Amino acid sequence: MLTAAQVLAENNFGDTRTGGLAGPMGLFLILVLAAATVLLIRNMNARLRRLPDRFPGQDGVDAGRVEAGVVDPTDGTVGQESRPNAPKRPQQG
Repeated sequence: MLTAAQVLAENNFGDTRTGGLAGPMGLFLILVLAAATVLLIRNMNARLRRLPDRFPGQDGVDAGRVEAGVVDPTDGTVGQESRPNAPKRPQQG
């Protein structure tokens, strides 16, 4: 009769050949991913260095300037306002 230790010690995990490839293949994948990461970082740093300090049209841009078509609701001018709390009239049909 099998004891609990013999049942737990039995290897039922598939292929039991020696010299499996899981360890070396895992190391290879980690090294490939590390090399790809290093190359991507170097490439992005080179691209960032090539960027100009300022882009065209960025010179002298006033941060407070408002586009002509945009109305600032806090500037005190009265425009077309909606009245969300206005009493509703019954519709005549």
